[in-house]
Amino acid sequence: MVTGLWGRVQQQDFRSRIRGTLLGAALGDALGAPLAGLSLDAIRAAHGPEGLTGPAAAHGRRGRVTAATQLSLFTVDGLIRAHVRRDTGTWHPPTDVHRAYRRWAATQHDWGPDERREDNGWLGREEWLYARRDPDRACLTGFGDDVLATLDRPKNPTARGAAAAARSAPFGLLVGWEPALVLQLSVECAAQSHGHPTAHLSAGALAVIVHGLTRGDSLDAAVQRTLGLLGARPGHQPVTDALQRAVSAVTQGPPGPDAVEALSPGDAAPEARDATHALAVAVYCALVAEDVAHGLRLAVNHGGDSVSAGTLCGALLGALHGETALPPAWLAELEGRATLLELCDDFALEMTQGPTLHSPSGSSPGWLARYPRG
Repeated sequence: MVTGLWGRVQQQDFRSRIRGTLLGAALGDALGAPLAGLSLDAIRAAHGPEGLTGPAAAHGRRGRVTAATQLSLFTVDGLIRAHVRRDTGTWHPPTDVHRAYRRWAATQHDWGPDERREDNGWLGREEWLYARRDPDRACLTGFGDDVLATLDRPKNPTARGAAAAARSAPFGLLVGWEPALVLQLSVECAAQSHGHPTAHLSAGALAVIVHGLTRGDSLDAAVQRTLGLLGARPGHQPVTDALQRAVSAVTQGPPGPDAVEALSPGDAAPEARDATHALAVAVYCALVAEDVAHGLRLAVNHGGDSVSAGTLCGALLGALHGETALPPAWLAELEGRATLLELCDDFALEMTQGPTLHSPSGSSPGWLARYPRG
């Protein structure tokens, strides 16, 4: 999509969908956090027969997010920097996103921002991000060095979890890109930590569905397009099967915990769960959701990966409906909301007004201070 073709209404709708995607994902993350590691029976014992119906305390207070949201923020930061750095003649987005993940890794072991790091930009100086919130081990090891993985030589080739998918919704906001390129970029970046095809193709699937929704497709149409793109990828079958199960489940009875549990078996051992379970739950819950709050409650009340399922479902519903559909009472308690909003608006500016902010011949000093080219 060429910048000059953006009208005011288009820009407003795009910004609303960006905010909806990232804030919705963060709401699902925060809602699922108190349920991490609990079976459905344990959830009901702790929160009543309906399960968790609204925000509850995790990591010390209500509305706290996990590493899934932290990494999503750094995904956006990396994508903005990739576009900024294109002015230098260097264009390799996986490198810029990997560098952003390396900056996230510093937040997991440093006490606070290192003012000596000139490449931190504004996001790396946000003190609230310097906190460990149950990061996936594969993310810690994958981003533990400067080595850039490839699909031929991925990091953690046996890692099948959903943590890579949970940070990948921002790739779908690259509405000027073709869906196949969105899939390729998201898969390459997921393989920096989760090398198993089940994990990185699930991340790619989530990104392509978000891409379709942000462009105005229905959720069903976005899923069908994603199935078509995945079919050409080696190792796609578990992911395409999961998406097809999610779509089929919509017609097999009323939505509820039993249907969700069938898509993500809570009695399975943790090592037997993989990213396809969270993806199937998220797509199903987004398809049957009466509204965003209903979809998120469905997505987290099961014995599987509640955090990832909630995060993915929130991203889908936010991309589909925009920010005004998000439950305001939940937003009021969301940790880091100001940072999320600021980054969302910066991403919208870069995607729609990038050439006015930076070019090979001259750039806004303030923008380059926020998103250094180095």
